[in-house]
Amino acid sequence: MEYLLPLDTSHTLNEIQTQTKIVFGEGQVDCLGDLAVELAAKRALVVSDPGIISAGHTGRAVDSLTAGGIEAAIFDGVEENPTTAHVETGVAFAKEFGPDLIIGVGGGSSMDCAKGINFVLSCGGTMHDYHGVGKATGPLLPMIAVPTTAGTGSEAQSFALISDAETHVKMACGDKRAAFKAAILDPRLTLTQPAVVTALTGIDAISHAIETYVTKRRNEVSQSLSREAWRLLSHNFPRVIESPDDLEARGGMQLGACFAGLAIENSMLGAAHALANPVTAKYGTPHGQAVGLMLPHVVRHNAKDKEIGQIYADLNEISGDEDLAGRLSSLLELAGLKTRLSDLAVDEGSLPELADEASQQWTGTFNPVPVDAVSLLQIYQSAW
Repeated sequence: MEYLLPLDTSHTLNEIQTQTKIVFGEGQVDCLGDLAVELAAKRALVVSDPGIISAGHTGRAVDSLTAGGIEAAIFDGVEENPTTAHVETGVAFAKEFGPDLIIGVGGGSSMDCAKGINFVLSCGGTMHDYHGVGKATGPLLPMIAVPTTAGTGSEAQSFALISDAETHVKMACGDKRAAFKAAILDPRLTLTQPAVVTALTGIDAISHAIETYVTKRRNEVSQSLSREAWRLLSHNFPRVIESPDDLEARGGMQLGACFAGLAIENSMLGAAHALANPVTAKYGTPHGQAVGLMLPHVVRHNAKDKEIGQIYADLNEISGDEDLAGRLSSLLELAGLKTRLSDLAVDEGSLPELADEASQQWTGTFNPVPVDAVSLLQIYQSAW
């Protein structure tokens, strides 16, 4: 089924974002072959990782493609936080196979790597040539996303986050032509996630809902998506942590993450992501842990501005909270994640360097309250 959720305004998914067809429901992964046939595909490159393959999800996707008469080849050279090296290896594999469709099966890493491969395979050059917005030089191959986590919302975005293999700096590579033609949200695929992955990806999705709601580029559409994402995520995140087999809650998390991803597409992110990326690059901290830890401190910093504080209050009303930052910290604790940078073995002496790097992050430019190296250092210090 194509899922059209009435949000808290008159908007629906099709009215908000028409590039990606959202298919939602238990067992919908078996419709992958039908979607590929709709796109007139004959040869599909499936981008996945060894963990997802061992869980059987990739094989199920391939079975659906085969049933639709489509030849499939699996590229399994994806790791967490995909780099330019992963993309290069994937492009070489794709050139040998010659696909007319690319499918990302897995978490945000698989979906981002699929986009990265598509950029370079279709337009040439290297991944660095697509750092920024609108850098594609021609049409890209059609793509389908099959997310197995509820986190990044990459299935609803036209951006790929690819790290430089040498510097570990994340590059945001965005182009409307890189949006997936369709995304299959099958909550049963998320049941095999380890508890820590459920926690990290869920917190990442929550950070997207919170940040997109207040950015400089916020608008009626993005805020509608952010509010619905926060409603779904704040309600269902505790449920999936406490009852991992709760399929209804898993579905709510998938939808919430997808709506938050759509919100990013319409409004971008903020300082929590700018602060998280250098911590991940320098210390290898998982992104969900880093951004989740920084988020309450960014909320407190931004809320000093009365207008922004009032906007945050709207989210409190949705979730029945009085203190948004406090609620976010409690969700971290519930998930067993760290709440202080010192608990992550971050050296206090490295904070000025991290703050300087954070001040150069693109996402920070969309924060509703202007930030620079000095203010970002203060936020780091409050989190240490």
